[in-house]
Amino acid sequence: MLVIGVWSHRRVGDVSDYFTGGGRMPWWLSGISHHMSGYSAAVFVAYAAVAYSYGVTVYVWAFVPLALGTGLGAWLFAPRWNRLRSRFRVASPLEYLAQRYNVPTQQALAWSGVLLKVFDVAAKWASVAVLVNVFTGLPMTTGILLTGVVTLLYCTVGGLWADALTDLGQFVVQGVAAVAMVWVVVDRLGGPSGFATLWHRLPAGHGHPLVGPYTAGFLGAYVVVKIFEYNGGMWNLAQRYMATDSPRAACRSAALSAALYLVWPAVLLLPAVAAPVLMPHIANPEQTYALMAQSYLPMGLVGLTLAGMFSHTMAMASSDANAIAAVVTRDILPACTSRARTMSAGAGLAAARICTVVFIAVSMVIAVEADHFGGVLGIIVGLVAAVMGPISIPMLLGLLPAFRRCGPRAALASWALGLVGYLLVRFVVDVSSQATLIAAPLITSLVVYVGLGLLLPEPDVEADALVTAVSAADHAGTTTAAPAAQQA
Repeated sequence: MLVIGVWSHRRVGDVSDYFTGGGRMPWWLSGISHHMSGYSAAVFVAYAAVAYSYGVTVYVWAFVPLALGTGLGAWLFAPRWNRLRSRFRVASPLEYLAQRYNVPTQQALAWSGVLLKVFDVAAKWASVAVLVNVFTGLPMTTGILLTGVVTLLYCTVGGLWADALTDLGQFVVQGVAAVAMVWVVVDRLGGPSGFATLWHRLPAGHGHPLVGPYTAGFLGAYVVVKIFEYNGGMWNLAQRYMATDSPRAACRSAALSAALYLVWPAVLLLPAVAAPVLMPHIANPEQTYALMAQSYLPMGLVGLTLAGMFSHTMAMASSDANAIAAVVTRDILPACTSRARTMSAGAGLAAARICTVVFIAVSMVIAVEADHFGGVLGIIVGLVAAVMGPISIPMLLGLLPAFRRCGPRAALASWALGLVGYLLVRFVVDVSSQATLIAAPLITSLVVYVGLGLLLPEPDVEADALVTAVSAADHAGTTTAAPAAQQA
């Protein structure tokens, strides 16, 4: 990873290269990077724990929605993100919001999103630290610092190119490790014939698609959240579409990622689903995957498995760090100080790297205290999924012509009331249902955004021109002036 970071450093000459790969990234590399940046070692910790405790439901509610959401975005959102870069010279997923709405809306979404992602990445550091602790006995804090420092070095130096290329390498390493684990588990089950009878040997309910707290309502809410989250609500994933050389390439990138989400998590989680048959008395289900690797794999493959888990977390965290640095450098700092609006190319690149360092450092500090925020799955499913809707709804729906009359009033009200809805169901109303916790802020934000757009439309010529430009078919020479905030 460090070698790739140094090599990628040569490809980074300005902020555009650092944040969007200069628009030169191949679609297949962008697609694999999109997939690898979509989940972390939480798959081997929190989601493996759900697979051990409840069975195949974890695949149905956690990963099928990712495939559906990314597949929908392949034709609806991916080409629009690419046109934002090529026609408006946008380098940050939020940069266009100043023109689409106004600067206050852009700043509200930027500040709240940065805060959210700090906690999200902290959960990823905590996940990989659990694995390192099981494999090596290293304290959680040491594991967090080790993972964070390595990530800090390569992603700060190489930018998005380093992220994408390490994603590719990690995909290969993880692939070998995961296939080896599945091979051994099938052998332990008695070969193909024993595997065929696995579903009859699992505890009651483990073969059901929805069971326990994971109800149809929870699945429905999760699908809608992931449509927004995986098409740009997670800013680092929007960057993958922006980095390709054309809208068509962005579509192919999203389609590849959707196919991987449909197939690959089933391979990764099969050992954890089978674990109640092979290891029925695991005290802490979050250690399921690590304990199986230690028990069943030869020493070299244990190391490879750990490397795959380790690197997957760094893939997602480094891409998040790059996206946050883009938002801070391109959106927040220019609104706070006039000096940031007149920075030279070299100064802008230095600011981007400083922001990356600060973000990773803060997230590591929070990761050390992860238990105070509800543990790993509590952060990922509760806080991140619930707050993602109010942040991403104005950002993504603002790209679509059907919502062109939804202006800054609708966007800000949608964001604010959605967050209020989350705070009410989280801290005021005694809600035990995960579906309600996730759906309440999302539905509130969506209803307010659409309702105000219909009842109090805010027509704007400049915003209409932007929506039309990113929705229209591509023609030669259609590069448009940069957004108003960037011009200022």
